[in-house]
Amino acid sequence: MAKTILESSGYCMPAEWESHEQCWMGWPERPDNWRDNAGPGQKTFADVAFAISNFEPVTLCVSSAQYEKVHSLMNNKPSIRVVEMSMNDAWFRDTGPTFVRCDLESSLSNKGRVAGIDWQFNCWGGPKEGCYDDWSLDSLVAKKILEMEKQPRIPHKMVLEGGSIHVDGEGTCITTEECLLNPNRNPDMNKEEIENELKQYLGVKKVIWLPRGLLGDEDTNGHVDNMCCFIKPGAVLLSWTNDPSDPQHERSLEALSILSSCTDAKGRKIEVTKIHTPGPLYMTDEESQGFVDTGHAVPRKAGMRLAASYVNFYIANGGIIAPKFGDDKRDQEAYVVLKRAFPNHEVVMVEGAREIVLGGGNIHCITQQQPAPLSIPIIDI
Repeated sequence: MAKTILESSGYCMPAEWESHEQCWMGWPERPDNWRDNAGPGQKTFADVAFAISNFEPVTLCVSSAQYEKVHSLMNNKPSIRVVEMSMNDAWFRDTGPTFVRCDLESSLSNKGRVAGIDWQFNCWGGPKEGCYDDWSLDSLVAKKILEMEKQPRIPHKMVLEGGSIHVDGEGTCITTEECLLNPNRNPDMNKEEIENELKQYLGVKKVIWLPRGLLGDEDTNGHVDNMCCFIKPGAVLLSWTNDPSDPQHERSLEALSILSSCTDAKGRKIEVTKIHTPGPLYMTDEESQGFVDTGHAVPRKAGMRLAASYVNFYIANGGIIAPKFGDDKRDQEAYVVLKRAFPNHEVVMVEGAREIVLGGGNIHCITQQQPAPLSIPIIDI
């Protein structure tokens, strides 16, 4: 592809722990992906929004049918803005823009400015393998957000979801081959071509490829945000299990081997912290019966292994908003690991995160951070 505006203007994707202007979320309602007419899922979404709003502003996008209800629910939360927006589902990590920012030193015209990459979205697999059969509204979410914020939109022809990448803000990106090299995304692009696009548009110098994502994460074909994430430059958090009989053990060992043997863009050896997965957890008969079979979405069947991971958390301004699954031992272990990883943040574990997992993701998947623009020092002449 041709040289991009980002490559020539110094834009790059900031690390998620850098300062945010706000967080974007959608609102679930489709009964074929959220059980019991989305009631339990909506409660958890509200709890996540409430938790994040204690640290930074939240914009909650809801359909016209849900607007009055949600606006009333959030009425006593001045840090939560409710706006009307049509969507097919509420996975804003993947349908919203990937925000990038211009470094102060790189461009006189764009110093500190925030823009958004609008990737192509094909519902995690296109007409044959996607999670639902109509994503026409989801394809417009990124554009709507950027127009609402009056920020530059950088359209891209490559299919990519925000949950498939993690960056350290210092030139390194982590992703998975299982997702980005899946032929249901960009069949006409090879690994080198995809990596070059990531480097140009995200402003990174090195891409670390893990072979696979978390076991059970079939909806997204192994997004990295369930498997591992950066917790600071040169350090990652890795989903782990001590049980060698669990098929996830092989995937975690595979990722550990790669991460432990490579360096980041700055030449640092990567420090790996393990965080044990819950369970394993499976969808129950009762939960499965709560979904409406519309014929327009992937069925949610009893016995499905849930892609439950503590790595799938949101970093807010001074807060870590993490999932709690009801596995008391693992929930407490995860709290301790996250508190050690982020000693200057308050760790908030959200009850009911299982409801998001039943729909195919978790807290990181339903949120999208908008970085704060860099302040420009005033120079007297």
